[in-house]
Amino acid sequence: MTELAITASGLRKAYKDKVVLDGIDLNVRAGTIFSLLGPNGAGKTTTVNVLTTLLKADGGTVRVAGHDVATEAKAVRAAIGVTGQFAAVDELLTGQENLQLMVDLNGIATNDGKRIVAELLERFELTESARKSASTYSGGMRRKLDLAMTLVGNPRIIFLDEPTTGLDPRSRRTMWSIIRDLVADGATIFLTTQYLEEADQLADQVAVLDQGRLVAEGTPDELKRRIPGTHVRLQFTTVAELDTAARIIPEGTRDDEALTLRVPSDGGTKSVRALLDRLGEYALDAEGFTLHTPDLDDVFLALTGHTTEVTAK
Repeated sequence: MTELAITASGLRKAYKDKVVLDGIDLNVRAGTIFSLLGPNGAGKTTTVNVLTTLLKADGGTVRVAGHDVATEAKAVRAAIGVTGQFAAVDELLTGQENLQLMVDLNGIATNDGKRIVAELLERFELTESARKSASTYSGGMRRKLDLAMTLVGNPRIIFLDEPTTGLDPRSRRTMWSIIRDLVADGATIFLTTQYLEEADQLADQVAVLDQGRLVAEGTPDELKRRIPGTHVRLQFTTVAELDTAARIIPEGTRDDEALTLRVPSDGGTKSVRALLDRLGEYALDAEGFTLHTPDLDDVFLALTGHTTEVTAK
């Protein structure tokens, strides 16, 4: 049986009459990336704050690394690392000094601390800027330093609350690579994000949170298969070929300007082969074809009625 790093049952949290978490259940397998996906205001950060002992739930039970967050908060904190939405670096200190501060706070021996600081600076490609003030760092460098600081205590479970918000595409992909490496080294990642591509690229399991409730959960592929819209797009070179194809495959939708025919499909090899065989029976060849499947944008829109860019009220 796969070990669970995080479990939550019936998790509830409200602020006065506003319900933020409305009885959610979570099961996060050890050694995986679990992504909590949702728009701003959906309750993602509140969930992280409860799971990391920063906030007390109004109801439900939570265990992290085998410990109850309500009664064993100290043990939970010893097992986790947390990187919030905004880099928690001291801009008056250098990168090296920020890491050394974390070493001192963790009570790590001097020799071990120097080794850890050097290794983290190298791992996050911050060695050249180690003696520069963090105030001179780019947004991507700050995020890398923030995550490096989180790793000083070698946590088994790492919470990343929207770690790539505000980063340029190159810095975001660098952060993705770092996250994958952490899991390869045995860490469990609990990732919150409003970037659908990020969840699709990284997550083993995705839970969609909307207005305090989980509306779906599964692997990215499982969620995408729930949504209709998979189709094969056939490309032709002439209008005459498109006319013929449209007669052969009347269920297709034609685009005369692009010279394409869009045909509903389950995306399986058997159905795609059968489709091409139908064209072959009439000695008609498509110049090319592509298979299109719904992405997590389509999933989120279908499940919630809006995109992740909408702030939940």
